[in-house]
Amino acid sequence: MNSIYDVRQFLKQFGTIIYVGDRLSDLQLMEEEIKELYKNKLVEPKEYQTALLLLRQEMARELDKKKRVK
Repeated sequence: MNSIYDVRQFLKQFGTIIYVGDRLSDLQLMEEEIKELYKNKLVEPKEYQTALLLLRQEMARELDKKKRVK
């Protein structure tokens, strides 16, 4: 996994499609879904760590964008 797109494709393998319309909310829901999959032992630790890192980096960017707009 190298991008948020890859995380979305990874989640699709489990039948999960997330689109709320708000980028930050989408990222937060994807994080929760990845955590649930890991908790249920459906995701390898390396995949879990990589996905969380990508999601958190993107969330930080989104929060920074929102702060700059205000």
